[in-house]
Amino acid sequence: MAVNLHDHANQLEQALRESDEYQAIQKAYANVKENKESKELFDEFRETQLEFQQKQMQGEEIGEEELQKAQEQAQKIENDSNISELMAAEQNMSQIFQEINQIIVKPLDEIYAD
Repeated sequence: MAVNLHDHANQLEQALRESDEYQAIQKAYANVKENKESKELFDEFRETQLEFQQKQMQGEEIGEEELQKAQEQAQKIENDSNISELMAAEQNMSQIFQEINQIIVKPLDEIYAD
């Protein structure tokens, strides 16, 4: 009997959308968007993260000034309860993804385990 893995992946997607962890991210992000200061800080931080990722992918160094800016943003984020709540919710979902990934790769791990 052939199994359609895409069907199972779609079911997993739906289950993730219905999970408490996903709902927590949605609620926390809504709180960030509702607060102008939180939203601006969050957007700035994401932009900085993207810039760092691009530089790393291109093999460019991140300057001292840029690092300091990122550290200052990180400190502000730590003091913003809306963003802190969102980051905690994202961290919980990331843990779920790691656990799911371990389950998904288990059959391959078993093949190569000698």
